[in-house]
Amino acid sequence: MTGPAGAPAISVSGLTVRLDGTLIVDDVSLDVSEGEWVTVIGPNGAGKSTALRAVGGLLPFAGEIRWHGTPIDRLHRRDRAKAIATVMQSPVVPPAMGVYDYVLLGRTPYIPPLGRESAADLAVVDEVLTALDLDPFAGRRLDTLSGGERQRVFLARALAQGAGILLLDEPTSALDIGHQQEVLDLVDRLRAERGLTVLATMHDLSAAGEYADRMILLAGGRVVAAGTPGEVLTEANLAEHYRVRVRVIEGEHGPLVVAVRGNPTATISHSGNT
Repeated sequence: MTGPAGAPAISVSGLTVRLDGTLIVDDVSLDVSEGEWVTVIGPNGAGKSTALRAVGGLLPFAGEIRWHGTPIDRLHRRDRAKAIATVMQSPVVPPAMGVYDYVLLGRTPYIPPLGRESAADLAVVDEVLTALDLDPFAGRRLDTLSGGERQRVFLARALAQGAGILLLDEPTSALDIGHQQEVLDLVDRLRAERGLTVLATMHDLSAAGEYADRMILLAGGRVVAAGTPGEVLTEANLAEHYRVRVRVIEGEHGPLVVAVRGNPTATISHSGNT
């Protein structure tokens, strides 16, 4: 899907979300340019996942959300699915579902009502499985795979949608460090090869800083910092909003955050004097 020339892939203005009457996301605004990777961070309860679900059109909201310049409430459900793909933390998987059939679900927006998948749909699934090195697992059941393998399958379904925007909610939350790097490297490679735009939420601050072009720090449902990883991942910001004492050191691809023992209040005071 394309929009007005120069329009961001995602544009959010004044996003506000209430769940059961409780304010969760409060007047959040952000833009994500075509091909950019933006990661939203914040302490538990900051509103990260809720904001991402709203951006994906999965929750009611106040404010304005545009994909490629078009307000999402003007898009038909099928057009939404062709424009944006979402990978949640724990997708609901039907019992005993096979890998191939699960990835094929990504082609649902292209299959006419009461129709069947076409040869073109099957070709897309085959291409995605090959790209993600999932061919050996195509005949397996999802519940027989490791966490890292399942995460690749979840990504495969999203990619099979053919959407240019990818929303990732804590894509590595249940993975060990080796599988975390495998999944994030894969997303970054696919972003370069396919021109994907990525908006993610992440808990691992060092990993977030290594892969994101820009970061947004939420606290109490509001944006409290935004910019490059180096501008957002500061000792003062993390001490204030995560209530933890850290050291931020320069890594090969971005700032690395190391938690250290001590009183976070002391870090805020110290950082404020430098």
